[in-house]
Amino acid sequence: MSNLDLINKTILFVKEKLANAEGGHDWFHIQRVYKNALLIARGENCDETVVKLGALLHDIADSKFHAGDETVGPKVAREFLESEGVSESIISHVIQIIDNISFKGGKTEKTFSSIELDIVQDADRLDAIGAIGIARAFNYGGFKNRTMYDPQIAPNLHMSKEEYKNSQAPTINHFYEKLLLLKDKMNTETGKQIAEQRHHYMQGFLGQFYAEWDGEL
Repeated sequence: MSNLDLINKTILFVKEKLANAEGGHDWFHIQRVYKNALLIARGENCDETVVKLGALLHDIADSKFHAGDETVGPKVAREFLESEGVSESIISHVIQIIDNISFKGGKTEKTFSSIELDIVQDADRLDAIGAIGIARAFNYGGFKNRTMYDPQIAPNLHMSKEEYKNSQAPTINHFYEKLLLLKDKMNTETGKQIAEQRHHYMQGFLGQFYAEWDGEL
């Protein structure tokens, strides 16, 4: 099977698998991450097949929607790739990307390192900030029926991985607990440059949000 055929089959598989996914973790999220990854990969010496497969399969079964089980995504991805006759070296690399891509409260160290992981992780993090990141944050907050903002509930910047996973805090707190931290966690130069602009956009949004909340504008 050619690489093009494999990528096209993977796209169809992911579209079908995520047909009913929450709006911030659906096929369109995958598509944006895929495009971000291709953009970043242009400036890096990398295995583009691994980057493409990692981007397409990184959220195939997000643990947030599987009772916190982080083994489901890698299992689904491996079964699909094996069914397509993909080599074990590529499968293992893609699984390592899936296992190590998530923020997880910023308290978990990577257990694997590669430029392909760096690229896909940056691509995923870029989709969590800027205008799209803001939209995704409030979409997920609505999906979980969370309060938009409560001035009495301060952001918790010292959560453990488990506390982060189980947090029910207002959506605005998520900006401080994750989104505003991502700019300084980017891996690649291209990722850092794009993140800088998107970070600035979020800061402007928060300033406007608080001004409107307090009746100043």
